[in-house]
Amino acid sequence: MAPEFTRDGEIVQAAPRIPVLPLRDVVIFPYVVIPLLVGRQPSLAAIEAAVEADKLILLVAQKEGETQEPGAADLHRAGVLGRVLQVARLPNGSTRVLVEGFARAKITRYVAGGPFIRAVAAPIEWAEPTGETETRALANRVLSLFEEYVALHRRIPPEVVGLIQSTESEERQAWGVAAHMGIKFDLRQKLLEARTLHGLLDSLAEAIGSESELLRLERKIDDDVRGALFQNQREFYLQEQLRAIHKELGEDDGDDFADLEALVNRKALPELVKARAMRELRKLRRMSPMSPEFTVSRNFVDWIVALPWVERTDEVLDVSHARRILDEDHYGLEEVKERILDFIAVLSLVGRLDGQILCLVGPPGVGKTSLGRSIARALGRKFIRMALGGVRDEAEIRGHRRTYIGSMPGRIIQAMRRAEVTNPVVLLDEVDKLGQDYRGDPASALLEVLDPEQNTAFNDNYLEVDYDLSQVLFVTTANSLAGIPEALRDRMEIIRLAGYLDHEKMAIARQYLIPRQLVANGLEPANVSFDPAVLPTIMRGYTREAGVREMERRIARLARKLARKQAEQMTGAVKQHVTTDDLKELLGAPPFDPDDTSLEDKVGVASGLAYTSVGGEVLEIEVSVVKGRGKVQLTGTLGDVMKESASAALSYARTRAKELGLDADFYRNRDIHIHMPAGATPKDGPSAGIAIATCVISALTGVPVRGDVAMTGEITLRGRVLPIGGLKEKSVAAHRNKVSDVIIPHGNARDVDELPEEVRAAVRFHPVKTMDEVLAVAMRGDSLKTAALRSAARAAARSRAAGDPMRDSVTAH
Repeated sequence: MAPEFTRDGEIVQAAPRIPVLPLRDVVIFPYVVIPLLVGRQPSLAAIEAAVEADKLILLVAQKEGETQEPGAADLHRAGVLGRVLQVARLPNGSTRVLVEGFARAKITRYVAGGPFIRAVAAPIEWAEPTGETETRALANRVLSLFEEYVALHRRIPPEVVGLIQSTESEERQAWGVAAHMGIKFDLRQKLLEARTLHGLLDSLAEAIGSESELLRLERKIDDDVRGALFQNQREFYLQEQLRAIHKELGEDDGDDFADLEALVNRKALPELVKARAMRELRKLRRMSPMSPEFTVSRNFVDWIVALPWVERTDEVLDVSHARRILDEDHYGLEEVKERILDFIAVLSLVGRLDGQILCLVGPPGVGKTSLGRSIARALGRKFIRMALGGVRDEAEIRGHRRTYIGSMPGRIIQAMRRAEVTNPVVLLDEVDKLGQDYRGDPASALLEVLDPEQNTAFNDNYLEVDYDLSQVLFVTTANSLAGIPEALRDRMEIIRLAGYLDHEKMAIARQYLIPRQLVANGLEPANVSFDPAVLPTIMRGYTREAGVREMERRIARLARKLARKQAEQMTGAVKQHVTTDDLKELLGAPPFDPDDTSLEDKVGVASGLAYTSVGGEVLEIEVSVVKGRGKVQLTGTLGDVMKESASAALSYARTRAKELGLDADFYRNRDIHIHMPAGATPKDGPSAGIAIATCVISALTGVPVRGDVAMTGEITLRGRVLPIGGLKEKSVAAHRNKVSDVIIPHGNARDVDELPEEVRAAVRFHPVKTMDEVLAVAMRGDSLKTAALRSAARAAARSRAAGDPMRDSVTAH
């Protein structure tokens, strides 16, 4: 059945399904004639269909103007039945359409399926008669308000008011007023959907009143600004306009200065700092807001007010509480925990300890960064982390001077602002990764920060006032001390974190890593179980590290595979059991062979111990001797220091040629090739000296070197063995590789008691002073040559070790 639409006695009969023209950000009212630019193909098709039929089309607004191809769900349910008056093609390809809104329409159903949208619509009738006295009075009020609105508006000609007043119908007057109002899209759609004429007029009166108030305020601001213009400067005009707006909003600059001064007075600032801030405030009052210096001074005062000067957190000085927190967060690390507990105990007795700077040194993944967070939690202090890796500019630490555009304080002051207290725990992460270039040396800038004698008056280039950092507990982390300058290292208390032993890794995985990763991947820890051999297999076959970071990644991958299995089964939480046979399917083939470290006796091959940034490593050294012309070749990406150690080892072998049963001219008719796998890994340092010498002597004499012995120590030309560093990490690596005997310099014998108990129980340490003693322990064999060599070496060792009880006790261990 075709719907009928009526307007002022005129009846129009529309088609049962009327073409729809979606409108973007436009709402058309009845009686309004308006031109539209149409470019979308479905809209052009709808217009052509309407022109070919009865020229009637539904004008419906989209809910979102950004929708390019609207469907039924993207259109409102109320619109206007319009008549197409004129269609004109434009040169740019779009179409200009002149339409007239005839009557409101309610869309009962949208019909899709063609080149454009059609709709089944019905007229929207008023819910009350339109000729009541109250409605007529309200219409007169709307006209009066609209006349005032037009008088304030600069873009609506006054003739519009006369045209609207000349119409006899209150409905037509209302739609005419609504069409000329500069109101938002949502409000225009709400007016179109009004149920009663009285409600339409009431909404119009409210909208006109609100818009008129805004126009009055704009006119007042404009008049105030025009009265204050000086030399017709455009920038000054805009600034005065902004000032007038702030004044109307109650945010006058004068009040802002008063509030800022009150804030400075309330803040507990040192006298010199307060005087400096008040001086900057006085400068701000006399300064034009357009001046670039205004922003610089204002930012300075804001930083002074935002920084903590006396505020501090109440510390938890309970040793048992701190012990519980540290044990909850980390397994092992007893030396670090003891140092923190000592600090808390002294702090509880003294009340304040200044200048405590700890440096945690260890390979990646052993918990240095997380330990800093645990220290803050144990003390009840706030925790701030600063990553220093790759920092090259000295201004990053000490700040920029305020003469530069965009200058700001350095990272230390920024960290204190974030902490909001004067006694946080500040972690300076990766302090050994600091760089330096033409912009300065950040490590040198840290000297003032980490020096207890200087950081009570730290001077940032931006603030240019002294700031007290003495109450801050600084904790730094590093993978190696080699990258830290000597002056900076001298200001810190070094605490070494060696790599974890196998049983420690197992405990960490069971207590921390597995529960954390199962929960993170949506699994219940109670529903997942592991065979006892699963964790050792992952640790030895899928990881090779001093820490547990790679192990956690492997466990996370395992948890993701288990979560996927559970999701594919679609049966909710199920019990899952992981065995060693499942690991290849879940984690792939193991990248490491647990048995790749050979403990067999070999000629010309010895095991050295190296200290790297990722912990200790067992380094296999190979020597090959062939007939030649005395050429010596060194391969394996060796550094200068290691090459010098190899030269010293060869010189020792030449000086001891007679005792070793070698031809005195062996170096003339034999080529010696020394190689250290892996070839692509750079190596340097003197601690491989005795291992190189042992390899060379083994290759020259044909006597094998014990495969269960590893060694570390620097060698001199006279065969003396000098102390080395990193014994803890090296001994852990030897234990991890199942080495039973380790030869160490006699100067490092005192460090054996500091090693983990598990290492001391499983490894025999042999302190030596000379290469003769090294050969007595390292060489194996029952031939006459071997017996003579070992006899000479032991005789020399007894003569040098006489009266050395420490050596006897450690060797017998």
